[in-house]
Parts: sequence; C-alpha cells; structure tokens
Amino acid sequence: MTQQKVVLVTGATKGIGREIARQFGELGWIVVVGGRDLGRAEAVVKELAADGVEAAAVRVEVNDAQTSKEAAGWIEQTYGRLDVLVNNAAIIPDGDGPVSEVPVEALRAGFETNVLGLVATTQAMLPLLRRAERARVVNLSTELSSLTRVGDPESRMSSVLTTGYNASKAAVNMVTVMLANELRADGILVNAADPGNCATDMGGWDAPRTPAQGAAVAVRLATLPADGPTGQLHAEEGRLPW
Repeated sequence: MTQQKVVLVTGATKGIGREIARQFGELGWIVVVGGRDLGRAEAVVKELAADGVEAAAVRVEVNDAQTSKEAAGWIEQTYGRLDVLVNNAAIIPDGDGPVSEVPVEALRAGFETNVLGLVATTQAMLPLLRRAERARVVNLSTELSSLTRVGDPESRMSSVLTTGYNASKAAVNMVTVMLANELRADGILVNAADPGNCATDMGGWDAPRTPAQGAAVAVRLATLPADGPTGQLHAEEGRLPW
C-alpha cells in the first residue's frame, strides 16, 4: 500500500475538476483523474506528469454505476485505499429554467447526474475510504443550493432560475449532511464546497472567478484536520447557510 495520499476527482478532464487535480498534485498527492472520456482523462494525466505529478486515469461515467465499481476495483488493486473522494462531476441540464417552464426531462437529467450519480460513485468508493486513516469526501455544490440565499429577494441568487441545477444541488447538500452523520464515527469528514462562479464551460468564460480560486475551496475541505467541520457547505469566505 502506497504511503502517498490518493485522491479521486470525478469530472476532472476540464474546468474546476482539472484544477482540483492539479492542486492536489502540487501537494504531492497521487491523483486519480476520473472522466467519462478516458482519452481526455489520460490527456490530463500527461499534463500532470509533465509537472512531476504521479497521476492515473480511470473512466468514471457517474450515470453508469458499473464504471464507478470498476474504477474502485482498479484503485483497490493499485493503491489499496482512497484518502479523498471529490465528487465534482455535474451538469446544468439542457433546457433548465424557471419552475413554470422547465421540462421534466431536464429535471430528471439534473438529478440523474448530480445526485444519483454522485451517490452511486460514493457508494463504490466507501470501502476504500474506510481503509484510509483520515478520509474525506467533498461534494461540489453551489450558493444556488442555499434555500436561505435563494429565498432572499435581495440576493442575486434569487434571480437565477435554473430549477434543475439548484434543486439537484440542494439534494446534494442533504446527501452531504446524511453521509456526514453516517460516517462521523469513522472519522470521515464530509462537506460540500461552493467554488463560486468560475470561468468554465459551465460558469461561462466571463465569470469573475478563476478555476484555481474555485478549486481551492474543495482542496481546503479535503485536507481539513481531524477536528474540522463536517456536514457543512463552505465557500471561500467560510460556511454558507442552508
């Protein structure tokens, strides 16, 4: 079993996920780059290797639970455990919009990827996380999942009408809290990270924050000390209200 810490980042072939992978590499971790397109994941591994990072690519299509199970089997065989799981893979479903207009198919797609896929991937990786000394799980979420912020008519969050994305990420928050409760006795901290509006395919290239800034929030939560918080949603400035 390797002495280096091992992290799996899903959706790590671009944007914030790729930046999370890079920042873990800078910390000296072994980075497992998860992507639904193995070729793209391998391209990221080459980029990381050029910077001296030990990395490997695995196919993780979160909507296909079998790929997560196969990835878990490969990680077990190769490294023996998993120290951190970063559930980054997510979508804003096509056709997303206000409650009065959003197609049910868009809602279904958002929940399928952002919630069900996250849960299936986490379930596959839990036996490996339980083998680590101080495992962590970080679920990427958003301020748009905060009922407090979205419910405040004075908040800019109240004007963002992506029902499928917002609602599915609110569900991710509940999964985060429930998993934190379930794993508390095991010493595994589970938190949700709001990277903010970053310049990516999802956030739009005119967004005010860089992927590096967004990634730093997730990496901080993934490297919390043993007495760190669990079952919370955090942004760069600290804890956000549910």
